[in-house]
Amino acid sequence: MITGELKNKINTLWEIFWTGGITNPLDVVEQMTYLMFIRDLDDTDSLKARECAMLGLPHTSIFGGEVSVGAQTVPGSQLKWSVFRDFPAERMYSVMQEQVFPFIKNLHGDRESAYARYMDDAIFKIPTPLMLDKVVTALDEIYDQMAQLRDGDVRGDVYEFLLSKIATAGVNGQFRTPRHIIKMMVELMAPGPDEVICDPACGTSGFLVAAGEYLKEHHKEEIFFHSQKKDHYMSGMFHGYDMDRTMLRIGAMNMMTHGVDNPTIQYRDSLSDQNPDREKYSLILANPPFKGSLDADIVSADLLKLCKTKKTELLFLALFLKMLRVGGRCACIVPDGVLFGSSKAHKDIRRELVENHRLEAVISMPSGVFKPYAGVSTGVLIFTKTGHGGTDQVWFYDMHSDGLSLDDKRAPVAENDIPDIVARFHNLAGETDRARTEQSFLVPKGEIVKNGYDLSINKYKKTEYVPVEYPPTSEIFAQLRQLETEIQKGLEELEGMV
Repeated sequence: MITGELKNKINTLWEIFWTGGITNPLDVVEQMTYLMFIRDLDDTDSLKARECAMLGLPHTSIFGGEVSVGAQTVPGSQLKWSVFRDFPAERMYSVMQEQVFPFIKNLHGDRESAYARYMDDAIFKIPTPLMLDKVVTALDEIYDQMAQLRDGDVRGDVYEFLLSKIATAGVNGQFRTPRHIIKMMVELMAPGPDEVICDPACGTSGFLVAAGEYLKEHHKEEIFFHSQKKDHYMSGMFHGYDMDRTMLRIGAMNMMTHGVDNPTIQYRDSLSDQNPDREKYSLILANPPFKGSLDADIVSADLLKLCKTKKTELLFLALFLKMLRVGGRCACIVPDGVLFGSSKAHKDIRRELVENHRLEAVISMPSGVFKPYAGVSTGVLIFTKTGHGGTDQVWFYDMHSDGLSLDDKRAPVAENDIPDIVARFHNLAGETDRARTEQSFLVPKGEIVKNGYDLSINKYKKTEYVPVEYPPTSEIFAQLRQLETEIQKGLEELEGMV
């Protein structure tokens, strides 16, 4: 979690932009993002150099030798953050404006790469050398603070804290999925090295980054020592789409700085006809927007055929089914209303999941998971596209705690159901004898059908009532009379003292 000290340093950096004349929050976030990427690029290159030295492998630095920037050739070393940050303000400003920015805009020769697409129109907007010097110093302090936290998720928290400052954030249902929830969903799905993974509402690419980190941890040798699989990991595995260009820039940079060279991160309205992807992906991980503007006229016709509605949360479920190949899996976050809503569209999409595909799990999450950004109650749906049914029984889990307090502070607490959720899901054979009074249990398909495809856990969970023994009425009256006598005696003593 982001600390108060780190928040203060980010606020200081924000104030430098504000007092320097960059007052549009989107511009501030974009400029910060560019600078963070330039710094990350240096750190990543240095890390790769160290790893290659340890393994005895050759390393070609992107900053090595002479580098062509437009019509000029400059020493690559002076484009490194760790070098130009020590230049005098005037020279640093000149290097940044005339060399570093053009260099990162053309970093990838592939003009179709996600990075090239979203850096093409990047503009360096910091107006003065003095302001740049202040920004670079402040950003170094932020990175020093992040390094002290030693938390792999801290940059995601920093991005989110930046985005929380944008007044329009949340208007279209955008809020960041907490990293530990993303990690839980990735561990539940356990992606393999041959996956084709998509997030149709990717934001900052949190799910894609987490999937990549999982694969590095669990399939490192299989991916990185196999040329075809490594190429697939770098260029063909990860696909993300969003309608916010700032998000796409951050998402593309986030993927690159996590070691994925050329992810497919594109501007696209996933629900519209401009999304041609059908039966393409083996895994979808997503937290689609639950509300917001929707142009009903451009929603793809095949989605409306499956689920005639204007509700984005239902249309995205229909979309996932269309985009998955047969045998493809999905883990997605949905608002509670999807699980028990009584409209025809709600029932239609639930019936589709249960009858025509294999619905595997419904994990009910407490309402505080998305605080302080939203207080909505949500759940995680896990299903496999089959096209021919396959739902025999559905696993339900009632999450009570995610390791953090459920108020706006979200402070760490001892209680955490996430490890238990992952362990139980990967051993469903051990769930067959669980009673409905426990935290997790299996519900047969027939019972779900009888209940109108209601998927809310409260429909199936049984509360265990512990009988309470009360004393006889006569004994209670005797106690009341004794109390009344004591009160009367106390009043008389008090009256005598007056």
